[in-house]
Amino acid sequence: MDNWNTIKKTGLHTNLEQKENKKLFFLVAQPRSGNTLFTSIMNQNPEIACTPNSITLEIMKDLFLLKETDVFKNYPDYNSLDNVLDSVYVNYYRDWPQKYIIDRGPVMTKGNFALMQKHFKKPFKCVVLLRDLMDVLASYMKWYTENPDAFPNKYNCKNDEEKLSMIMNSKGAIAKDLEAIKNSFNYPEICHFIKYDDLVQNPEEEINKVYTFFNIPYFKHRFFDLDQVQVNGMGYNDSIVGKNMHTIKTNEIKKEYNPYIEKIPKRIRDKYGHIRF
Repeated sequence: MDNWNTIKKTGLHTNLEQKENKKLFFLVAQPRSGNTLFTSIMNQNPEIACTPNSITLEIMKDLFLLKETDVFKNYPDYNSLDNVLDSVYVNYYRDWPQKYIIDRGPVMTKGNFALMQKHFKKPFKCVVLLRDLMDVLASYMKWYTENPDAFPNKYNCKNDEEKLSMIMNSKGAIAKDLEAIKNSFNYPEICHFIKYDDLVQNPEEEINKVYTFFNIPYFKHRFFDLDQVQVNGMGYNDSIVGKNMHTIKTNEIKKEYNPYIEKIPKRIRDKYGHIRF
């Protein structure tokens, strides 16, 4: 009894209840596809935390790969390691005050989805943002042209074709996200798709659809005077990738013509121009 009273006094009991009451959703998208805008809008709701790029999947994959190490093979305690894998998401978000977490990452690649099916232990829902790849690459071009410290400018790339080829590297973020998006179409029952153009042209309608899909209480969002993304008092550290990578226009939401769409090199357009949503 004394131990139970101690637990109640320290708040551990409350923390456990909060863990059980949290609902976790996922966000899949290419970079430059409206992720930051979507996150800024959703995080107006104090009960929601929509994350920047999350490390949770990387934690799970690193733990899973321990099964290939000599140390593990010497004492292959699968049950104990699987218990740790099962609890990654619960423990990572345990102290977050929000009730609803939207975790951003390529959770729908075939490998990641199989890992989630084994260790997440319950059905989940995923929002998938869609933007034609040429528009994504044009957005990259505008960004790295206007920001000399952007990461594509730090490599020995001679021109836009080489920079965009580097961005499209098979091991890079876009390749993983495209794989996740492609596989998500095989699971329409758990995935809700939003086109970038629809998000910027009809933001209120598209955000309300997300609430309906998640089956959580609606919140009255504003679609002007937006905030730069912060979660639990922490924003993006864009010194890592380059200035303004995750900066949004805060006064209003609207689609603007990007002249760089006409400057995409022909070889890039010929190779990737068919990737449209």
